[in-house]
Amino acid sequence: MEAWRILATALLAVPGVIGILLVMAKARERTGRGSTAAITGLVGLTALAVAAVLTLTTLPAVAAWVLSGVVALIVSVLALAS
Repeated sequence: MEAWRILATALLAVPGVIGILLVMAKARERTGRGSTAAITGLVGLTALAVAAVLTLTTLPAVAAWVLSGVVALIVSVLALAS
């Protein structure tokens, strides 16, 4: 496995986990129920896991780096907006 794939996956996973936590907090704040936050977290974690596996295995270099950059950008904006 190439080193760039591991680096791109790590750069995808770190902001991805932070983003999941931010979205879970927003879901709990809006609904007031922990179950909604848990379901939101599971959906986000599943999507992040699929993206990480695709980055590690099949995505071309440009797509992997764009995906990592977009996730980092979205989480940065979400963190600044909340």
